Amino acid sequence: MIKCIVGLKGSGKTKQLIQMVNDTVHSEQGSVICIEKDPKLTYDINHHCRLIDTVGYSISGFEGFYGFICGLYAQNYDISAIFIDSLYKITGSSDAEAVKGFFEKLDKFSEKTGISFTVTISADASDVPDIVKLYL
Repeated sequence: MIKCIVGLKGSGKTKQLIQMVNDTVHSEQGSVICIEKDPKLTYDINHHCRLIDTVGYSISGFEGFYGFICGLYAQNYDISAIFIDSLYKITGSSDAEAVKGFFEKLDKFSEKTGISFTVTISADASDVPDIVKLYL
């Protein structure tokens, strides 16, 4: 399952994500992971959630980020939920075709593993690729 939270900067996406992460930590039996570009959520996220700052990993593009997610799962099969804050910032791209390919792979990965994904995207809802609109 994939859920997207889309809105322009300052629309409350991150605040909504923080609430969802903290609620999920209390309700899920598996590991909960939150991936962000910069370490800004350190004091907002419940300490039982694994918070990952991607700056130190030199992630480049959607293919690199998808590989990173697969690596997380390969290391820990108990992951039940992954939250991604600011997808375009992490990947450094908003290319519509790359976004489409990423979400197609992520959807298959979610079905195969049972991991639920929640992704925030800083953009106007009318400007995101059609595949993202399926997950709003």
